[in-house]
Amino acid sequence: MSDPVFLKDAYSTDATGTVVAHTDQGGVVLNRSLFYPTGGGQPGDKGQLVWSGGEMDIATTVKGDAGDIVLVPSEASVLPAIGTEVTQRLDWNLRQRHMRMHTALHLLSVVIPLPVTGGQIGAEKSRLDFAMEEPLEDKQAVEDALNALIARDLEITERWITDAELDANPGLVKTMSVQPPKGAGRVRLVRIGTEDDQVDLQPCGGTHVARSLEIGQVRLGKVEKKGRMNRRVALHLVD
Repeated sequence: MSDPVFLKDAYSTDATGTVVAHTDQGGVVLNRSLFYPTGGGQPGDKGQLVWSGGEMDIATTVKGDAGDIVLVPSEASVLPAIGTEVTQRLDWNLRQRHMRMHTALHLLSVVIPLPVTGGQIGAEKSRLDFAMEEPLEDKQAVEDALNALIARDLEITERWITDAELDANPGLVKTMSVQPPKGAGRVRLVRIGTEDDQVDLQPCGGTHVARSLEIGQVRLGKVEKKGRMNRRVALHLVD
């Protein structure tokens, strides 16, 4: 199983690693991964591997078998041999935008307190789908409330609970379409705000900024009806 460096430090942009496997599809598995794999609506990271005598651009990162994190080359190329020590270099600009977007979507689920039926994070546009029968009464008011939360410079922290604790507290799960990353015996909770002044707490395996002010100003995009009781709310970073 690849050790997920991104869970310990989402701001790390360089890390060493050792090649432990190749996949049949031409991917590379390291013993520890700086790169986040596609999951939970968040795209996989991009970047570069560098080793003595070679380098490789990483187009995306995906989940493999038995907890492996697979780095997918941007084109067919000679892979670093198993046992090779490599340096991982993250596309930080892309990761940072995903982090800002991901935390902003958590806050969007606060200002629109309805069950979430789906979501997708992107560098330019993200979205959440809500179980929302009626349209938003005041889209500008929602945008203003979201930016007001961001401007509070709220702290984002994490803690871990057991699968059993999550099962005993189903209200922690906001998403109806994406299940929390269970199965390893424990689940990561992401908290926005302090324990005494908590704004949001929900299971999440993705990467987030450390404080909400890092998100910057956001704006709401289109609000589209997707079925009888489902509406899609788009979100954009202003810068």
